[in-house]
Amino acid sequence: MTDPKTDPMTDPMTDPMSDPYTLRAVTEDEFSDWARMIADTYGVDRSDEEIANQRAATALPRTIAAFDGNTPVGGASLYRRLLTVPGATMPVAGVATVGVTPTHRRRGILTSMMRRQLTGLHEHGAEPIAVLRPAEAAVYGRFGYGPATQGNQLRCDKRGMIFRPGTDFGHGMVRLMDRAQARPLVEEIYDQVRGSSVGWPDRGAPHWKVRLFDEPHARGGTTALRFAVHQEPDGRSTGYALYRHESARDAVGNDSSAVQVVELAAASRQAYAALWRYLAGIDLVPWIAYEGAVDEPLPHLLTDPRAARSAVVDRLWVRLVDVDRALTGRRYSAPLDLVLDLEDAFCPWNTGRYRLQTAEHGVTCERTKALADLRMSATELGAAFLGGTTLASLAAAGLVQELRPGALALADLAFRGSRQPFYPGGWAFPLY
Repeated sequence: MTDPKTDPMTDPMTDPMSDPYTLRAVTEDEFSDWARMIADTYGVDRSDEEIANQRAATALPRTIAAFDGNTPVGGASLYRRLLTVPGATMPVAGVATVGVTPTHRRRGILTSMMRRQLTGLHEHGAEPIAVLRPAEAAVYGRFGYGPATQGNQLRCDKRGMIFRPGTDFGHGMVRLMDRAQARPLVEEIYDQVRGSSVGWPDRGAPHWKVRLFDEPHARGGTTALRFAVHQEPDGRSTGYALYRHESARDAVGNDSSAVQVVELAAASRQAYAALWRYLAGIDLVPWIAYEGAVDEPLPHLLTDPRAARSAVVDRLWVRLVDVDRALTGRRYSAPLDLVLDLEDAFCPWNTGRYRLQTAEHGVTCERTKALADLRMSATELGAAFLGGTTLASLAAAGLVQELRPGALALADLAFRGSRQPFYPGGWAFPLY
């Protein structure tokens, strides 16, 4: 198989009848202008350092630019990542830096770029799954992406953050460290936690550089990052919280300052509880803001769960590029022998019936002519893939059809995981 990191995912020559503008990969000399054009579509500026960080994480053959003459007017890129899925880790194509300049919208450029990406992944036998975090939720469903994870935006009133009697905080300590001291410990903890956390991607050096980017202009008026690391009595590091301070007043002058928790990871429940006790104990700030998992444990640790109010938002969207390879890459919570009738208008090679079987020796997914048990589109299958969006809820919305009585309940159980999938980093963390 060709290495997907170096595949020529875009062809310099394109059929003028199918693509409104020439689509091809970006060259080294074009990268800065292309990246700034895409940033401008989001209404943001990029410093030279940010562009350099993005370039370091980008494989140019996996970019797409739409050109009007010599001017880039649209773009998208793919970043190879490893994503924790139920019972396994799988390679995925992270879709990022997607944009079309305002002067060239509504001309089919985005559709052409999405089709070129997915077709290229399929034809080269590259990653069987594509994932992205859309700026607008209404855009990507038509390309077969489904909302697979949710973020739980917590706003915690510190006055009510009293921990339940008997909460086990362990015997470790939370230490505030500088960046240089904390970074290797943070990376080690993250790698330990992500192995069992569905929805967490791997992070190489370029990804950490972007994640921890902390120049003043990028802080949104908050302080520099603080690094709190939880350590056991024997010196092992078992958790961390990355956070900032925000000073603010509401419309009537009340203090609405907050500790903004950028990321929290814990390898044990004791470290998790101890980190939250530390955050709740920070003086002179009445609120804590954090985006966690839908089933975040924090409210259960408090005598008043309402002290942690939440709002749920969609985060990671999943698109199965090759259904058979994708479904055999994850594991299932219950035995399954099921025939899926799948409709995929955007990637027609997926359309058809598949027999999905799980057993002790592994998972198989093969084409079949047998009668179908469930019928759905690729969008719904992508939404359910990580075990968060349930097939039962999709069926209740009329998006999954049960063709054999009992098949829905069995499939719904098999696709679910023990915890809700969660993509760490919320909106602020790009996939590259």
